[in-house]
Amino acid sequence: MGAADYDQLSALGERQCLRLGEHLHQRGQRFEAVLSGTLKRHRQSVAAIVRGMRGEAPPAIEMPQLDEFDGEALMRAISPAPLTRPHTPDEVRAHFRRLRDGLHAWMAGRTAPQGMPSYGEFRAGVEAVLDRVRTEFADGDVLVVSSGGPISTAVSLVLGTTAETSIELNMRLRNSAVSEFAVTPRKLALVSFNTVPHLVAPEFSSWVTHA
Repeated sequence: MGAADYDQLSALGERQCLRLGEHLHQRGQRFEAVLSGTLKRHRQSVAAIVRGMRGEAPPAIEMPQLDEFDGEALMRAISPAPLTRPHTPDEVRAHFRRLRDGLHAWMAGRTAPQGMPSYGEFRAGVEAVLDRVRTEFADGDVLVVSSGGPISTAVSLVLGTTAETSIELNMRLRNSAVSEFAVTPRKLALVSFNTVPHLVAPEFSSWVTHA
């Protein structure tokens, strides 16, 4: 939050993703497929991860269903107040209260944010990605690179939680965090959520940041 271009991986974000790729390489991880959103920061994240893996990954398959929702459009849909970059703790808290309210209104169908699908369409898109993983790649490991909205929605779908629960999951996500699913042709099951195994060493403690 606060970057002039939100769709741009920060220098720290690139280091986090590079370190994740190095971690995956060190443990001998191989992927049958890589799925990614179409945003610039998704492509930059994939490139850094693959670089850390020494290039040992297939080309990414880009899927717009993995793109993030538009937080500014969500907030504008519930309030005409101008959007400004938060600086103080009070402003940050106000920003996230407004974002939560915008998410709740979108999910309930009370708003139609400009340029965005309905929440039902957004959720169905994430479900389509999960179905593709389950039906096409159940016999191999798949790396999926996305953003907080689709990730929290995927976890909510797999666990069968309410849509609103995905808001709380989203607000807790850490940058470059890993969530793992066990995949069979019939279902997916959550194995881990929001872990940062690549940043557990003391020298990387300052790299842990929240989305």
